[in-house]
Amino acid sequence: MKRLTKKQMIIFAVGQLGWSTLSGIINAMLVTFYLPSQENIDLGATQFIKPGLIVLGVLTVLGLITAASRIFDAVTDPLIANLSDRCKSKRGRRMPFMQIAAIPLSVVTVLLFWAPVNGISSKNVVWVSVFIILFYLFMTMYCTPYNALISEFGKTQDDRMFISTAISLTFFAGTLLAYSPMVFAGILQGSFSFNMSYRICFIVLAVIACVCMLLPTFLLHEKDFVETKPSGVNMFRALGSTFKNREFRVFVGSDIMYWIGLTLFQTGLPFFVQTSMKLDISMTMYFMGGMTVLSAAFYPMVSGLTRKFGKKKLTVCGFLGLALAYLITALINVNILPGAVFGVAICVIAAFPMALLGIIPQAIVADVAEADGRETGENKEGMFFAARTFAMKWGQSIAMLVFTSLAIIGTTQNLDANDITASPLGLRLVAVVAIAFCLLGALLLTFYNEKKIMRTITEKKDGVPDAQVAVDTSAENDQTGEN
Repeated sequence: MKRLTKKQMIIFAVGQLGWSTLSGIINAMLVTFYLPSQENIDLGATQFIKPGLIVLGVLTVLGLITAASRIFDAVTDPLIANLSDRCKSKRGRRMPFMQIAAIPLSVVTVLLFWAPVNGISSKNVVWVSVFIILFYLFMTMYCTPYNALISEFGKTQDDRMFISTAISLTFFAGTLLAYSPMVFAGILQGSFSFNMSYRICFIVLAVIACVCMLLPTFLLHEKDFVETKPSGVNMFRALGSTFKNREFRVFVGSDIMYWIGLTLFQTGLPFFVQTSMKLDISMTMYFMGGMTVLSAAFYPMVSGLTRKFGKKKLTVCGFLGLALAYLITALINVNILPGAVFGVAICVIAAFPMALLGIIPQAIVADVAEADGRETGENKEGMFFAARTFAMKWGQSIAMLVFTSLAIIGTTQNLDANDITASPLGLRLVAVVAIAFCLLGALLLTFYNEKKIMRTITEKKDGVPDAQVAVDTSAENDQTGEN
């Protein structure tokens, strides 16, 4: 079978630019649009859903909707993964799902922000509930097969690291692109209403995202690069066999810790900036943007470092680096240094760990999936990446519970407000707990037997060594002192 050229790998990575843009719109804009601040209301924003912490005194209506939709999303992950693994289409197992999902995903993203009633109404609650479920369904239909191709397109360790690096870059680019309505909607508001100005931005981004998602499905012919037979295992057996893999269980346990730590950082940064550092909240964008650019600058180094030291050691270093960034966060206001100094220090220290943890885990999943396929004869790449996505969602959910529980310690909450009120003490506790999760993630990963996985990959099913992979991984195996 053919190997992808570097140009083709970049074309593949463009697909991630598309879906990460749409995902970023939901993450960045859904709450802002449907639960607007008083400042935005003064600018013409509409309250479509009843505001306030009115669900058991701890959740907004929108918070309950999004939580329920993520539960639905978690259930569909293994279902779509199994359908993709078992697909017998002449065009391959992955691309047909991606082509079917791209246009509906783009359309649903726009419609999600087009509530039928221009004011607070139960009809808007139903509208958002339906379309956010559809959003996650089509997102899963695209992303789960897409992620499975990382393992199948990556014929060698160098190929996998290049693909992982490229899609990590396009993920960050898409996420930053999703924040652009905050700038361009303001420009449009001279000619359009507040709501319509944002909707126009969403339409433009959705069109761009749709083209990006479709591009690899038309320019890359899956069967030219992948020779795999469809899996004959049903969903429950496939999911069970996936978690029977010891190395994957170890990795997933560590990965959940990573997503908890990362989500605590991303969720907490605006609060750390405003409450702990005593800076204007707009500085959050500067810190996040600076950290993203600096992290991207480290990306070219990661592949070479991986060949020299191995994925496991570098991922452990990523955890320790993130823990160090949280230690600096916990020390804010402990001494007389200005808050801005802490902000710069946190972003600089976190940039390299973010580069490591943004690239290498995807490649580890691809390694485990290939090794498992060689040992069992079943090609379940989709299920492995779906299981990793499941871990991500668990980690994010746990992080949100941890953050909202700890950050408010020492404060009195206004139940009529959409936002939580954080305290310096609560945020310091968040940082300390995040350190613990990062250290636990590093500890768990030390039990991952990378040497065994790489040895399995270097042997073909008939026992003949794969020379190309062996050359790419020999330096890595020599440098690792695993179990």
